[in-house]
Amino acid sequence: MISILLAALVSTVASLLGTRYLMVFFRSRGHGQPILGKEDLGPEHHMSKQGTPTMGGLAIVGAAFVGWMVAHVRPDLPFARQSLIVWAGVLFMALMGFLDDYIKVRKRHNRGIFWKQKNYITMLASFGMAWWLVVGTGISETISITRAELGIEVPTALWVLWAGAIIWATTNAVNVTDGLDGLAAGSALMGFGAFVIISYLAFRNRELYPSVVNPLDMGVFAAAFAGGCLGFLWWNAAPARIFMGDVGALAIGTALAFLALTLNTHLLIVLLCAINVMEAGSVAIQMGVFKASGRKKRLFRMSPIHHHFELIGWPETTVIIRFWLIAAISVGLALGIFIADFSSISV
Repeated sequence: MISILLAALVSTVASLLGTRYLMVFFRSRGHGQPILGKEDLGPEHHMSKQGTPTMGGLAIVGAAFVGWMVAHVRPDLPFARQSLIVWAGVLFMALMGFLDDYIKVRKRHNRGIFWKQKNYITMLASFGMAWWLVVGTGISETISITRAELGIEVPTALWVLWAGAIIWATTNAVNVTDGLDGLAAGSALMGFGAFVIISYLAFRNRELYPSVVNPLDMGVFAAAFAGGCLGFLWWNAAPARIFMGDVGALAIGTALAFLALTLNTHLLIVLLCAINVMEAGSVAIQMGVFKASGRKKRLFRMSPIHHHFELIGWPETTVIIRFWLIAAISVGLALGIFIADFSSISV
């Protein structure tokens, strides 16, 4: 437990200071976020935010890594191969996001050269990460809700496709959610907090969760990212003084997906990341209706769905807080399901 608290504390402080530094650094160099305008069917009502410093996700990832490393100073927490694979995946996705952010800023347009190619690159990378997890660790090859023992065991190839799809979908869902001040960071903070509880219960009850590999290290990983999001949220809360950018969104999505896979809570991520599912789902539905109608009709005034609620008159802060409440309820429900199952096998 000390390692988890240490990781959270260090990463929170590092994120607070690191985000503040990035804010000043990018503002002084004019590296601000471009906003899609009316000509690109973008959120024209957000044009006032144009020029706000971006790429604050560098502070989240950096702080999480520092917190995770400092926690390993304790002798009872050795470096695990699984965690190193997870970090390699997170850092790769962060790099893809950083490149896209950098190109957007340089071109002063909200779509970098990776606008379309990025999806294919991250998709292939997601399947590669899933395969690496299988060959590099003793991870359970099941499709699970709360634990592998209740899951469905599948062939390795199918598990790799399943896990890769989860990684890719979650990274994109978090990226889509990152459209309002603090929305993505706040909802991710709740998800990481839930994974801290899940991993700690798995660690303290190893006999009940024999299929979970290195649960304490994954708890430290989750706590470090929770701290990174918390420190960043101080500056990102509405009105945001800095945005996380794709570098933060892709890294956070990858981290959440890896936690679900390594803790055998694949299907529980639908509740743990309910806001992200809702946001990405609204985009898919909007595109489906638009194409089915011959490109004439739309179900929402604008997608992702947070823009729809803004356009019907909800203030941005109202949308954010209500979405946070939905996230909190969903995360609470997910934890309730996990703890109910834990209680049923621990008696």
